[in-house]
Amino acid sequence: MSASASGPAPHVPEKTRLGILLSGRGSNFLAIARAIAAGQLANVEIGLVLSNVAGAPGLAAAHELGLATACLVSRGRPRAEHDADVITCLRQHRVDLVCLAGYMRLLSADFIAAFPDRILNIHPSLLPAFPGLDAQMQAFDYGCTVAGCTVHFVDEHLDHGVIVLQRTVPVLDHDDAHTLAARILEQEHLAYPEAIARVVSGDYRIEARRYIPIPRP
Repeated sequence: MSASASGPAPHVPEKTRLGILLSGRGSNFLAIARAIAAGQLANVEIGLVLSNVAGAPGLAAAHELGLATACLVSRGRPRAEHDADVITCLRQHRVDLVCLAGYMRLLSADFIAAFPDRILNIHPSLLPAFPGLDAQMQAFDYGCTVAGCTVHFVDEHLDHGVIVLQRTVPVLDHDDAHTLAARILEQEHLAYPEAIARVVSGDYRIEARRYIPIPRP
């Protein structure tokens, strides 16, 4: 039956295109890709996987999945110049939401301004505790009994933006920093797709640094 005989065709929402930025193996990128393939992230697709490191294993994994990839090496280049090239590449691939997945670069103010409230990061601690590198080791050395991970919007400060989602992980008596990091990573793989789904839905508001879900009617 033609559309003219049955009325207008139902509206199919356009897919949100993700731009994944990584510097290494990309395990969180692969968790996102698995969630999309399993239908856990509706109307979402990966538009580009980009690395600032030549030979990053995550790029090879993306290539095997048939995804668009790009490598823009950052070493030895001024930050503003490199970020401008990354912005251009993301726009060429019509990226709506940028997801940092082990991207070991601080973003410039111009980069953040290019994607306002459209950049997510995942950090292996319960922010604001233990920002920066080796967060799992920091938590273990501090003697925490609970650790975890945080998905947050990216702003101009390190590991500082509005928190979308956190997951907790108990620190066990027999843990060391490596076993703790492994169990935190398991939760990261669950948390990042869930946080992306929350943001893509648009069913939230931000008030005084608080992410507040808006129930659907």
